[in-house]
Amino acid sequence: MSGIQHISDAIQTAKEEGRPALVAFMTGGFPTRKAFQGHLESLTTNADIVEIGVPFTDPMADGVTIQNSSQVALSHGVTLTWILEEIGRRDWQAPVLLMSYLNPLLSMGNKLGLRCQAAGVAGIICPDLPLDESDILKPDLIKHDIALVNLVTPVTTDERLHQLCETATGFVYAVTVTGTTGGSKSGGPAGSAKPVTSDVIEYLKKIMNVPKVPVCAGFGIRTPEQVTELGAHADGVIVGSALVEQLADGQDPGEFLRFLKGM
Repeated sequence: MSGIQHISDAIQTAKEEGRPALVAFMTGGFPTRKAFQGHLESLTTNADIVEIGVPFTDPMADGVTIQNSSQVALSHGVTLTWILEEIGRRDWQAPVLLMSYLNPLLSMGNKLGLRCQAAGVAGIICPDLPLDESDILKPDLIKHDIALVNLVTPVTTDERLHQLCETATGFVYAVTVTGTTGGSKSGGPAGSAKPVTSDVIEYLKKIMNVPKVPVCAGFGIRTPEQVTELGAHADGVIVGSALVEQLADGQDPGEFLRFLKGM
């Protein structure tokens, strides 16, 4: 099965079950390299789609939580090559995507698509790759049936929104806040989080009217209530910083994902 089809099937299966797809993020090699396989197993068993963050020295779109996890992973010698080798050790139940800044991807040159395909990577999310420059990656990825997920934000113009949605593969990543990843944390298994505002709902409605592929909403998700609220206006919900916090605290990521599902 191609990576693009694997993503599509995962989102469609969740839809048929009457719920939004749950997309889970973890930083590769955090908190330890040794724990990576076990955590990936837990995530791919309890989430519909999994994103593996490639640690980078200047993660401009990430808040403090993911920045810190990236620095820890880098100190452990985690690289894109290591992550691909680890992902490729077995087949995973859920599609696995890479969330990476551009430089690590470019370092693989014209072997990126082939190596990702060999590892079983279904797609790539690259926050600092402008749409106008996406041809430096996209043709090679599509050749190997790997999705290149486009991101949109609340400040994306209508014209740009249409361009990003119409050229996206896999799904459209709808960033729900202007700023970096994360959300407020204070007590409880998922901390606290701001309720989904009417502005966010209207923003998601606008996006859902455009794309030819599903829309997954993220940034700052940490409660079942948010999953339910956002899931009513998107095909999937992405959880990142709150999950990384669970890993940092030595908690079971699968238990936290089941909590978000209301299980």
